[in-house]
Amino acid sequence: MAIAVATTRQALANAYVALGTYIGAAPSDPGTSATPASEATGGSPAYARQATSWTPGSGGNAAGSAVTLDVPANDYNYILLCGDAAGNTMIDKVSVSQVSMSGQGQLVITPSFVIQ
Repeated sequence: MAIAVATTRQALANAYVALGTYIGAAPSDPGTSATPASEATGGSPAYARQATSWTPGSGGNAAGSAVTLDVPANDYNYILLCGDAAGNTMIDKVSVSQVSMSGQGQLVITPSFVIQ
């Protein structure tokens, strides 16, 4: 069911972004618990989640600032929203079109979402 009242959608969007500011990447489905079953590791420079700055929109929208993730060679299929820079703090996940890295590289992620 879609939420009909725009201010309610925005209140929910604001609450959602308050849960997490860290963006990560995973090669395969990280699951549905706070402990990601799959997340990038290693590389040089080493992989680490990066913080985004959320900007509330209106009517259920939010946009984050771009983050750059250093990642080792792998195929990346998921982006993570996490509550902290490390540990078992996954808030949510989203599948994305696969990005294949044949060597060490960078993923630039600009997170956004809409509550309907």
